[in-house]
This record gives sequence, structure tokens and C-alpha cells, in this order.
Amino acid sequence: MSGPGRPGRDDSPDRLYTLTGGRSRSGENSPFDLVTLVVAECDPAPGMQSEHAAILRMTERPTAVVEIAAELRLPVSITKILLTDLLDAGRVSARHPRREAVPDLDILEQVLVGLRNL
Repeated sequence: MSGPGRPGRDDSPDRLYTLTGGRSRSGENSPFDLVTLVVAECDPAPGMQSEHAAILRMTERPTAVVEIAAELRLPVSITKILLTDLLDAGRVSARHPRREAVPDLDILEQVLVGLRNL
């Protein structure tokens, strides 16, 4: 009983090599990590690589890199290379999710005192 393997693990190395044009890294200045949100800046164009077109369709709304990789069933490293291609072409934008501001420490201390007084 063998079920589906992990995404990307069962892909032939030839297929992955072809997808990335032989590249094995997305570059030192790549803005992508697992939680980077990607948003399409245009629709897929005729003749575009199918994985690039799929990324553009799934990123009509902000989508994390890890979600894109899972949906494509590709390793994150390969997905980052494809995303870098799209970013360089101006077809997607990338940003990190907003981090909530840390509450003022005085307010936290007042809350703690209030809880202790209960």
C-alpha cells in the first residue's frame, strides 16, 4: 500500500531541472521565505510555462510561499526559483505578513496588576 509521496519527492530530477532551467537556488537576494506573501500583478499569458501560469492563478489573493509549493506539489526550493522568475519579470509582488506591534509594556503591567487584584 503505497500512498502518494511527499510533494516533490517523487518528481524526476529531470523534470525539476527543466522547470528551473538547471538552477538549484533562487539567489542570494531572494525575498522569499516560507511565509512571504505573493500576489499576482497580471494574468497568465499565452505560452507561459504552466507552473508560472498556475502560480499567477493561485496568487490572485495574497498566498504564502509554502502554500504555493504545497499546491504545486513541488519542493519549496524549486517554488522559490519559479517565484523569483515571476518577480524579476514584474508579474508578482512579494511582502512579508504584518507583524502585530508589541503592546506597550506599561499597559501589560497594568493588566497583570489588575489580574492579580481579582
